[in-house]
Formats: sequence, C-alpha cells, structure tokens
Amino acid sequence: MRLLLALAAFSLAAETPRLVQTAHFVKVKSSAPSMNGQMAQIYVREVAPLDMVLRKTAQNVVLFIHGAGTPAEVAFDVPHKDYSWMAFLARAGFDTFSMDMTGYGRSTRPFPMNDPCNLAVEQQTALFGKTCEPSHTGPVTTLDSDWNDIDAVVDYLRALRGVDKVKLVGWSLGGPRAGGYAAQNSGKVSHLVLLAPAYGGGGTPRVDARPIPYNSQSRADFDSNWDRQLGCPDQFELSAREAVWVDMLASDPVGATWGKGVRRAPNVAMKGWNQQVVSKMAIPALFVAPVFDKQVLPERVKALYNDYGAGAKVFLDLACSSHNALWERNHRLLFQASLDWFSREEVNGAKSGIVKLGY
Repeated sequence: MRLLLALAAFSLAAETPRLVQTAHFVKVKSSAPSMNGQMAQIYVREVAPLDMVLRKTAQNVVLFIHGAGTPAEVAFDVPHKDYSWMAFLARAGFDTFSMDMTGYGRSTRPFPMNDPCNLAVEQQTALFGKTCEPSHTGPVTTLDSDWNDIDAVVDYLRALRGVDKVKLVGWSLGGPRAGGYAAQNSGKVSHLVLLAPAYGGGGTPRVDARPIPYNSQSRADFDSNWDRQLGCPDQFELSAREAVWVDMLASDPVGATWGKGVRRAPNVAMKGWNQQVVSKMAIPALFVAPVFDKQVLPERVKALYNDYGAGAKVFLDLACSSHNALWERNHRLLFQASLDWFSREEVNGAKSGIVKLGY
C-alpha cells in the first residue's frame, strides 16, 4: 500500500509542472502626455512552466492586461491558495505574462503622480487633512499611450517566445485597453477573454481629458466598493481580500506611506471602443459578466457582446460574482472558462451564444 501511495504521489508530481516567476522590463518610447518622447520602463511578470522557460519557446502566450486601478501582477497573480489566474493557465501549459501600464505598479510613474497636490481635493483632505494647489492638470496617461505600451510588450513577447500572435485577457478598463489594441492590431492577437469589460456603446468615440491626473484608493475605499456588490453568502474569503490588499500596497511603495496606505493610478478616459469599432472585429472573444457587478453592469457587457462582429463569441453569465470575480469563490469557473476558450474556442461545450455558470 505504501509503495502504491508513493507511486501515486510521484505520478502526480510528474504531471504537475514546476512553475517559475520571471520579471521582465520592457523599454518603450512614451506617448503619455506627461512624459511624451521620454523612455518608460514597463514591468512584465511571467509565470510559466520551468521547462518552457528553459526552451525559450512557447506555442501559447497569454498577456494579462489590468483595469483602471489594480496593477496586473496584483490582479492576476494573487499569492494566496489557488487565486492566481496566471498560475492556473501556466499549469495547463501556457506561457503567461502580465503587464503594468505606465503609471501603475512597478512600471515608470510619471512625475506628477508623486505630488499629492495633484489628487482630487476630497482625497487630499482624507489623506492629509489639508489641500494644496496642483502642479499638473490634465491626464498623465491616455488610452492611446496605453496601446503604445501594449504594442511594445506584445512585440517583445512575440520575439521572446517566437510566436506570431498572443492571447489577451483584459479586466474592466482592460477591456478597451486589450480590445481596442486588438482592433488596431488584429495580426498580433489570436483570442480575447474580457472580464467585466468597460464599453462605450454607440456613438462617436469620446475623448475626456479629465483635469485630475490621478487617483488614490484606501483600504476603506477598496472594502466598501467590494461590499456593495455582494449577493451570495460566502461570496469571497476575507483571507483572499487581505492577500490582494497586502500585494496592492507592496506594488506602490510611495502610496503605501500616504495616510494609512493607498494605491495610486492614473485617471484614463475611455475612447475608441464603441459599436463602430467592435462591429468590425473578427477575433474570437469570450465576454464575462459577473451577475452582481455594479462597476460594469452586466447589461453593458451584453451590449458589447451583441455589437461584437465575430461569429466566434460567447457571453458568460457568472453567478455569485462581483466586479472582483477573479478573487471570489467562483474564480475557478472563470479560470476554467478562459482555458476552454483559449484551448478549444468553447465554454461548457458552447462555441457561441449565452452560457450560465455557477447557478
């Protein structure tokens, strides 16, 4: 019996690839308004099977693209139990990468983001009990400069791993970041998975040059925004939320010293991601709508799905989930759906149409 158990353990270990985490830094000539023409450094995290990294080649490369606030390595590689989406796909044989846009995480932060006077007045007051005049107005980064960052990273990954196309995962504002990039560079992108993607709908693409350059989020803000989106008992684990917040502060050493600790992020206006654009897209896409999402309402995701031009598209209605579905109890359903889409272009046996999971 002991021999059988030992053999079973050895077999399981042999079937589970050893994963390694690698940091890459990609240089890009910035097109961000606050540092146009200067060189920026984009932090890229890789999680992949060791043998794949040693071979320096991969057939399936996935790039994760974050939303408006949370850096990518925090969002997609949570160091808690099985909450790392990157590790989940890596164990299935994918070479996974995540990137922080200029102004986020470990990537270059435009200088105006180090001046708390450039925060909104109410955020200055909450953090420091007083206000001061801004040293910079207008955006520090834009969706155009985000697309410029993405293109530099995609080209880096294509050369690094010898692939023509990559697969993209986008969350929230990562929807127009990843989807808008793919619309302009369809020859470099094979598949899309968009979780709670922001969407402008019909009409002319809107440019909103917000006067406040960047924002901050405290732990109280983080918790209250999540708590207002709960609709099921035990929808998430408190330990998972704690792990995310600890990682969030670690990604922003400057913000961690302000007040009780905040994360900083640029204010980026959405543009060029509307019916006119998406109706012409042919890249196979999975759209995920968490049922209790109050940041990107499920009907907005459904509108995007309806407007999207490709025949290969699935709308996933995910039960008992909020905008933070990737950190909640149904995260494994989400992760598996992305694996199925990237591997077989189907979810729960469906290659198109509406799929419900977790009900």
